[in-house]
Amino acid sequence: MSRKKTSLARLPKDKRGVSALEFAFIAPVMILAYFGLAELCGAMLAERKASHAASAIGDLVAQASSIHDSDITNIFSIGGIIMAPDSSTTLGMRVTSVQAGATATATTVGWSDASGTMTANTVGASIAIPANMIAANQSIVRSDVSYTYNVPVAYILPSAFTYNYTFYLRPRIVDPIPRISP
Repeated sequence: MSRKKTSLARLPKDKRGVSALEFAFIAPVMILAYFGLAELCGAMLAERKASHAASAIGDLVAQASSIHDSDITNIFSIGGIIMAPDSSTTLGMRVTSVQAGATATATTVGWSDASGTMTANTVGASIAIPANMIAANQSIVRSDVSYTYNVPVAYILPSAFTYNYTFYLRPRIVDPIPRISP
């Protein structure tokens, strides 16, 4: 009996399992924080790629003297390559030539092409652009990108982030850039 009392008396002073117990409480929180930060970094990288894709496809069109069907196909392929290794199934891209009439406030769609989850703007339709972006009888290239980043491990973060970007660029060689279809 005295041996049992001495073992029970030593139990509060015994520190041998404290580290394992602390680890058992802290490890799940640390692992969850690690995966959360990894996914947040992935979402931020996807945001940067979507912005870069919008800028790049608009810039490629703005540098052209004319746009053919094969050019548009190649430009949209480049947008998909920029998003790699992320999936491009939720990537939508659109390039539109916006033309101003005799007054810069009346802007219409000259031509428009889209890929993925976006649809092309209707030719001849009125389109709103920011003030002082275009002068009378000039054109501007508008590129739009929409991308949804799906989070694989969505314990802390939302299950998806959607990014939308619009860039406006002035044509560099000819104004407006003609869209040539075979």
